[in-house]
Amino acid sequence: MDSDAQKIMKKGVSFLEDGKYEEALDCFEKILLSNPNDPNIWNKKGVALRSLGRYDEAIESFNKALEITPRDLDAS
Repeated sequence: MDSDAQKIMKKGVSFLEDGKYEEALDCFEKILLSNPNDPNIWNKKGVALRSLGRYDEAIESFNKALEITPRDLDAS
């Protein structure tokens, strides 16, 4: 992940912690455009979606993370 993506990731995590789930989701979706095979980002996206009550989409994100890394213990 390049430095711009790392900055956006940090911002997204901060938004998640602050309860700003839409903003967090926007950050994670931006990063996924250039890093579509990073299970950590898919997990974070899933957390944001779950927090927004978008459960079906959250499950899809968590499943995507597990497809990339089947033994991913953080996929919730």
